[in-house]
Amino acid sequence: MKPTVVIAPNAFKHALSATAAAEALARGWEKSRSAQIKPTLFPIADGGDGTASLLMQYLQAASQKSRVLDPLGRALDTDFGWIEKDKTAIIEMANASGIRLLTTAELNPLLASSYGTGLQMQQAIAAGAQKIILAMGGSATVDGALGMLSALGLVLLDANGNRLPARLSSMPRVYQVEASAVKQLSQQLEIIILCDVDNPLTGPKGAAAVFGPQKGADTAMVPQLDAWLDQWAAISTALTGRDMRLLKGAGTAGGAAAGLWAWVNAQLVDGIDYFLDITHFDAAMEHACLLITGEGSIDEQTLQGKAPFGVAKRAKEKNLPVIAVAGKIPTTINTALAPWFDALFAIGAGPVSLETAMANTAADLERMGFMLGNTWNGGNPT
Repeated sequence: MKPTVVIAPNAFKHALSATAAAEALARGWEKSRSAQIKPTLFPIADGGDGTASLLMQYLQAASQKSRVLDPLGRALDTDFGWIEKDKTAIIEMANASGIRLLTTAELNPLLASSYGTGLQMQQAIAAGAQKIILAMGGSATVDGALGMLSALGLVLLDANGNRLPARLSSMPRVYQVEASAVKQLSQQLEIIILCDVDNPLTGPKGAAAVFGPQKGADTAMVPQLDAWLDQWAAISTALTGRDMRLLKGAGTAGGAAAGLWAWVNAQLVDGIDYFLDITHFDAAMEHACLLITGEGSIDEQTLQGKAPFGVAKRAKEKNLPVIAVAGKIPTTINTALAPWFDALFAIGAGPVSLETAMANTAADLERMGFMLGNTWNGGNPT
């Protein structure tokens, strides 16, 4: 079989989907002097925005229509993936509980709830789901999965037996947690959470401190959310025996991963490795002579489980050269990145505003694919 160049980018956030990025690079490559080497397009994701839609394509999942609530409780029509033969649902948290559903003025993690994603989980369970694959990137929430768990039957009660809102702000008044319904789920349902970060639940690298500001938290909200997450963890530990604060990746999606781990025995996995395994990426690499990957920004954080690093590792296991392209790369030689990426290229053609750069992403990637193909020239650099 003839050699191929595998083009496997992640999404360029807020600019281009992974599929569109791969197509743009391929268009350029096919106009180059290396056009005789046919590209294999393998767009990737690591649990972030767009993961579920890619998994649905690779796994040939059907689209299941879903009426839910958005992070502020407004009715919303969306979907999730369904694989009938395996009784498996593929759910993207951002579809019901995502930042992209809110305006900048509406972002407020004190009010935003993950309840809508819990409704999707409940709908999947009603359809007979035995497994749920949950991609959690792009969420608007910092609620420790309280919204999701509420949709699945968990109830918070005060000292007088009154029902409390399923929010972190209820923590100081929680006296009792009724959770028989969700505990039953943990015995009959497998939940796989794809994580693209490894942040802890609380502290300076926790869900509130690192991701809260992106979701609208001001300087006063961050320590308050952090304290409430700590209280929620203490309550959960006392009732489940599972301490979220000790869990790697607990900060994923505002602590939602931790809440599901504690209460419904969800399994947290490395998002990109799980994605590559379930989509048979290694088979696509069998006849590769080069890997091209990329995403919006590549730096040392990329090595903390991000998609380009995941594919680069697999390419290096086969001693293949790896080229990465991004909107932003380090300005100096980076010794941490060098073993994994033989070359890093910034796709921009010159100083422009962020808005213009994002609008130009497809054209810049096509131009980059053309230049890479000319430089590669069948494996013989020119």
